[in-house]
Amino acid sequence: MAEFKQARPVFFDLVRIRFPVGAVASIGHRVSGVVLVLFTPALIYLFDASLRSAQDYQRLGALLDHMLAKALALVIFWAFAHHFLAGIRHLLMDVDVGSSLTAARRSAWVVNVTSVSLALGAGWALL
Repeated sequence: MAEFKQARPVFFDLVRIRFPVGAVASIGHRVSGVVLVLFTPALIYLFDASLRSAQDYQRLGALLDHMLAKALALVIFWAFAHHFLAGIRHLLMDVDVGSSLTAARRSAWVVNVTSVSLALGAGWALL
């Protein structure tokens, strides 16, 4: 038994692993879904508070002037954009539209770049 030695990975660094673009889009879709689920109750509460009175609306406007609130809004906006675009991509692939390897890679790039671009555009608008 002592002579039998298994080949085990010695170094496993998750930062150095290069995922395919489709995996990045798929993982982003899951992460954005979790972000949306976690923040939906807070967004509903904030929306309700903004409709209560003019004073509450003013307070929420002042809250969104803080940099942390703007950063959180950008993360939520990215999550919505990415989840929406990746969901459309997955639905189209389910009906065999763009399911070839090259088309799937191209659509994954489109989803990743477009969602980040939309979030950066929203960030520019928040400034």
